Amino acid sequence: MLTGKNALVTGAGRGIGKAIALELAAKGAFVIVNYNGSKEAAEQTVAEIKAAGGDAIAYQCSVSDYEACGAMITALIKEYAHIDILVNNAGITRDNLVLGMKEADFDDVININLKGTFNCIKHVYRTMMKQKYGRIINMSSVVGIEGNAGQVNYAASKAGVIGITKSIAKELGSRGITANAIAPGFIKTDMTDALSDKAKEAMLDHITVKRLGEVSDIAETAAFLASDKASYITGQVIKVDGGMSL
Repeated sequence: MLTGKNALVTGAGRGIGKAIALELAAKGAFVIVNYNGSKEAAEQTVAEIKAAGGDAIAYQCSVSDYEACGAMITALIKEYAHIDILVNNAGITRDNLVLGMKEADFDDVININLKGTFNCIKHVYRTMMKQKYGRIINMSSVVGIEGNAGQVNYAASKAGVIGITKSIAKELGSRGITANAIAPGFIKTDMTDALSDKAKEAMLDHITVKRLGEVSDIAETAAFLASDKASYITGQVIKVDGGMSL
């Protein structure tokens, strides 16, 4: 399905990013597992991919650093000739009500979640145009569509990702490049595992299918969007939220 394709997945050391990296590799792609903080986690992702018969490498780079992103893409193109799939997954939260939110909390979230998405797209833009092929998949959130108290910074960043996605889709559609966003709802990750049972029950009240999402729900959606089966889908925001936003 993705044999011969090279995929760069940012923030792929754990959680949703790791699941996407594993799924793309299982479909035949060579995966660059980008990470910023934990080399050990990224190398574990690579090890799991290789153990399953796939191929991958780990590459450290903070997506919020414009120059570092440029150096990463240049190095990857030099070594592997092409990048066919870009998954902008790296993201953080710094939740607080506006009254208690520090400027740095706002800036950090915007710099990684939103500017990081721009940085990576900016630096693969030219090579994908030359290839006349590319799949750009950006991680948004239902919070970027619906908003959420205590997440002004995160909501703004994820709404911005949607704007980037739609604009890039219009810019690059004629070049054989698609750009889509995935908007997850509440997905089982380390972050949600730390919540109390009462908090989880409150979440489930708002979810039509009455379960939290699995990282595989997002990974399989990303793999579909990365495939040629989704070649006529672009500029879309795919909600994977169990009906939470209905």
